[in-house]
Amino acid sequence: MTCGNCQRDIADYSNFCYFCGARQHAAPSGSPQASKRLMRSAVDCKIAGVCGGVAEYFEIDSTLVRLIWVLLVLMPVPIVPAFIGYFVAWLVMPRAPWPAPATSAPPDAAPHSTQAA
Repeated sequence: MTCGNCQRDIADYSNFCYFCGARQHAAPSGSPQASKRLMRSAVDCKIAGVCGGVAEYFEIDSTLVRLIWVLLVLMPVPIVPAFIGYFVAWLVMPRAPWPAPATSAPPDAAPHSTQAA
């Protein structure tokens, strides 16, 4: 990487030039990190998609999250907090957008039928 101020060669990861002290405005190399958001699942939902969204966020199976929630509901003490927590999550968590449909083949690649004239 070259300093924009003094035109000297510096390390690629430098934020400042160590010769003249000028701030370097280089774009970060590599792809930007996608941030994970806790959202209700659009595709893996039984009631409202809360358990599916939690499972997608923690990258675990949604059946395991549902099983843990059912076990919490069946315990005698937290039955009311479990239902209230699910309801609040239903209201607070935004709905995830539907995934883009996968396109199979371009329309012009479809087989043409030939008929004798």
